[in-house]
Amino acid sequence: MNPMHPYRYNAKTHIGLKRKVNEDSVLALPDHDIWVVSDGMGGHEAGDYASGLIADSIAMISPGLDATARMHALRDAIQQAHRVILAEAEARARGVIGATVAALMLADGHFAGIWAGDSRIYRLRNGIIDLLTTDHSAVAEFVISGEMSWDEAEQHPQSNAITRAVGVGEELELDKVRGETLPGDRFLLCSDGLTKYATFAMLEKLLSDCPIETVTDRLIQVALAGGGADNITVIVVDVL
Repeated sequence: MNPMHPYRYNAKTHIGLKRKVNEDSVLALPDHDIWVVSDGMGGHEAGDYASGLIADSIAMISPGLDATARMHALRDAIQQAHRVILAEAEARARGVIGATVAALMLADGHFAGIWAGDSRIYRLRNGIIDLLTTDHSAVAEFVISGEMSWDEAEQHPQSNAITRAVGVGEELELDKVRGETLPGDRFLLCSDGLTKYATFAMLEKLLSDCPIETVTDRLIQVALAGGGADNITVIVVDVL
């Protein structure tokens, strides 16, 4: 552990049990205190291209930036990936290419999360889990209006229909959440390959019980035991 970066993390991605290729990308930049999950859409050679491009773009952020400059650089990197994917989709003339993104940045006792799509950021604090992001999906409106819970929304036939993604539409709107961190906070970033199978209660228990060394394996096992129909990507970050 670097005293300048008082965090520990574990990041893992798994192809799942049904897919031929992993269209998810996972990125850990501990020197920047940035972690990213991206879930590609558009099929092989499109979805994996899009999610990989987002990760590569963010990985190019210059070292040594202060927190404000780093957050601007993170947003700019995602917007740059959006423009490149749009151009590539046009060049290939093969319909939609895109990817979700969920990115967490920690700095100076604070966190910031930015996202587009249905990859998520959760926080476990004092044994209680909170979803910090709101899915950009067709079923999210049902949750926001109080008609169903997020757990119920995952089982809805339209649960896979996302309404926002990097590389889709002319303008990319990124949502942002921010707040203070406390020692003992645990953050989870994940693709929907996990949340299709893991309820809030299951996540709360596993995140509360498992040490950082084994927590990502345990989370992936939950998705595989549930059927593993999608790629599964998880990052857990502990504030020490």
